[in-house]
Amino acid sequence: MNILILGSGGREHAFALKLSQSPKVTQLFVAPGNAGTNEIATNLSIDPLDFSAVKSAVLACNIRMVLVGPEAPLVAGIHDYFLKDPQLEEIPVIGPNQAGAQLEGSKDFSKKFMLKYGIPTAQYQTFTKENLAGGYAFLESLKAPYVLKADGLAAGKGVLILEDLDTAKSELKEMLTNEKFGTASSKVVIEEFLAGIELSVFVLTDGVHYKILPSAKDYKRIGEGDTGLNTGGMGAISPVPFANQTFIDKVEDRVIIPTIKGLQVEGIDYRGFIFIGLMNVNNDPYVIEYNVRMGDPETEVVIPRIDADLVDLFDGVANQNLDEKSFVVNPKTAATVMLVSGGYPEEYEKGKQISGLESETESILFHAGTSSRDGKVVTSGGRVMAVTSFGDDFEAALKASYKTIQNLHFEKMYYRKDLGFDLKG
Repeated sequence: MNILILGSGGREHAFALKLSQSPKVTQLFVAPGNAGTNEIATNLSIDPLDFSAVKSAVLACNIRMVLVGPEAPLVAGIHDYFLKDPQLEEIPVIGPNQAGAQLEGSKDFSKKFMLKYGIPTAQYQTFTKENLAGGYAFLESLKAPYVLKADGLAAGKGVLILEDLDTAKSELKEMLTNEKFGTASSKVVIEEFLAGIELSVFVLTDGVHYKILPSAKDYKRIGEGDTGLNTGGMGAISPVPFANQTFIDKVEDRVIIPTIKGLQVEGIDYRGFIFIGLMNVNNDPYVIEYNVRMGDPETEVVIPRIDADLVDLFDGVANQNLDEKSFVVNPKTAATVMLVSGGYPEEYEKGKQISGLESETESILFHAGTSSRDGKVVTSGGRVMAVTSFGDDFEAALKASYKTIQNLHFEKMYYRKDLGFDLKG
């Protein structure tokens, strides 16, 4: 079977590595991919949002399954595009249709969905520039810190958590009237702040049945001690130490089951991953957000822990018999540390040569923002590489990743040295 993965990051490299180990895979393609995927698959210079180009590649390469990595093509309706095309309709797309993708594509939609199906979440209200004054009044009714979320996709940067009321009002105006996050912030969800510790739980579903994948915790802030600007993710750990079976059972009963049932009631044939961003508030789970794909860098710690043929699991999604499939989870802890370009998540330079990739290591190097140039691997993005290691606990796994990082270098390379600080003790 020939399989196409859409995307270019560490998530897609992690999927590519796992899929390349399947005896069911004849040829593996990644569009557009990166320098890491190029070593184990064939990169195609295609924009995942150019559906006609994707179609041409699918037909030319005899693709029999498509795995969608990032959220943008799903929100734009790539699954629907396949279903409506007689030449593509029989080719499974792993990722929800456009209606299902609204769980991530619209914060307002997802909050209404949670409210409708009794899924625990923070109280909220949604505002547009026409009722900016109402937004100010709602902020005044809340206690600091204040949480502002752009309704649409904003590349993981559309959430602001602010301590000062006047600043919150100013930022709300910037988002709504000055389009701080473009059209993504034409609506803004304001919600109460939930005090607790974040984690993510991942589900693979065929629309009827589901499998709960390992939990993970990522670190979004650029600075140590969770300070500074939000990023796409600076590292991740799986499993999350406090997410014991009792807690996961609560997540399943209060969040996963009502989510799957709610999608069915809405008439949404959801086939793919559901990323459930949670806050653990006094050992009770509250949903912060849904994503409609695997996270990055969480994929780099979750997928390596799954002992299974991913093609078999994806076949279960496509054929709606996921309940007949099984997998084993590695009991060891996986930890990944993201190496990023200096200046990220703001302006940064590209084209910096990466050295040390040939060094011996037990870690797995997942390329994210890399490309090949004149036979060398160079940086091509803000988040450059995820270094994943296993250990008996998260501290041992992190130690192994930090050891490997000592052999890697590119100009202005930066990474957080404090991952797991909030899991100790």
